[in-house]
Amino acid sequence: MKKLNKSTPSPPRSTTSFSLDLAALLNPAQAFAHPRDVVADPELTLNEKRAMLAAWASDACAVEAAPALRRAPGADEPVQVDAILDALRALDQAANETAWARRQTRRMSIENFRRSHPRRGDKPSVTH
Repeated sequence: MKKLNKSTPSPPRSTTSFSLDLAALLNPAQAFAHPRDVVADPELTLNEKRAMLAAWASDACAVEAAPALRRAPGADEPVQVDAILDALRALDQAANETAWARRQTRRMSIENFRRSHPRRGDKPSVTH
């Protein structure tokens, strides 16, 4: 994950404790300056990104007297809720762009399995 405090080197992800990962997941502003940074992080899964953005967008982070802003614990600056929603939309768009290819791969895999494992009573298909 990208840390805001660049002066302190972060340990490799494999040695990072579960509690630190959970803290970043629940308080994304401690690890990311902006929601788009969450979207761009290649180490996070889609579900981790969604959870972080949802935590950031929650009413628990709402700025008093400014409902369109969110300030997560540990954040230097508040972020507009629209920026968080834009980041969630970007995740949805990226997932939709690859969905067709994933479905096609899954269908081909099923067809290949069915060809190589005929059901009892089925005649084997002849390919030329």
